[in-house]
Amino acid sequence: MASWWRLRVPASSANLGPGFDSLGLALSLYLHCRFRTATRLTITVSGRDAESISTGEDNLIWQTALRVARELGQELPPIELEIVTEAPLGKGLGSSASAITAGVLIADAILGLKWKNERILDVAASIEGHPDNVAACILGSVVASAVDSEGTAHAVRLEMPLHFEVAVVVPDYPLPTHKARAALPDSYSRADAIFNIQRASLLIAALSTGTASAFPTALEDRIHQPYRAALVPGLEEILRLRAPGLLGCCLSGAGPSILVFLNQGRNEVTDAVTKIFAAHGHGAEILDADVDREGCLVWQEGAA
Repeated sequence: MASWWRLRVPASSANLGPGFDSLGLALSLYLHCRFRTATRLTITVSGRDAESISTGEDNLIWQTALRVARELGQELPPIELEIVTEAPLGKGLGSSASAITAGVLIADAILGLKWKNERILDVAASIEGHPDNVAACILGSVVASAVDSEGTAHAVRLEMPLHFEVAVVVPDYPLPTHKARAALPDSYSRADAIFNIQRASLLIAALSTGTASAFPTALEDRIHQPYRAALVPGLEEILRLRAPGLLGCCLSGAGPSILVFLNQGRNEVTDAVTKIFAAHGHGAEILDADVDREGCLVWQEGAA
């Protein structure tokens, strides 16, 4: 029998307010996979929202691995794949990016490619369509990313300051990414572009230096959150929320989850967010998540 491999990919939050399609943060909610070559494809899924994940040929992890092999002109053998999920699906926590990253890692392991993170990032970003979530999945912590004029993805990892914390508040309804994208305009004014460039730059500087006084200004945004507010009841109040220990709130990815930056008073701050959702008729769950500082991990069972 072929030996087993294991991998772990963190969930992620993208945009972080003003950094639309460029900034991301890895979260300690994981997609776990155990896999080995087999005579036929077998996929089992357990964990959070497992019933929403295909166990057939159309499984996103498997299709990604097949695509990587096909684009290299190689054939990927069938595998036995065990999937365990911790992050909710369709809530703005990068579930598709985690799955795509896992698929690239599976192809890399099975085909013996031994790709470095830069290649894994570039391939995963080309499949996902934007680099922010997959960069966080691969590198961990906070990432700034971009795709150059030739289509190659680049990312730089920052260490999240230890005195900054994050929390995730998840309301009781999904928001499909395509619907959230459709709410955005085709163009923006110069004033709004400048507004976001200023805040995204300030946010990177604040996260690099641990400067709490830059918040909540550093999380302000005019590119995506104002247009998605109608899809996330209570968002406008949540973005205006001020409380002791709270640095600020923003949509996690396309939403509807809320990413909360804080430096103290975790329970009080997250409870305030859930109360706003409740005032708009929705329950909300506070996830036990922090910043993942390792990024994706792959290892072979029994290896020293």
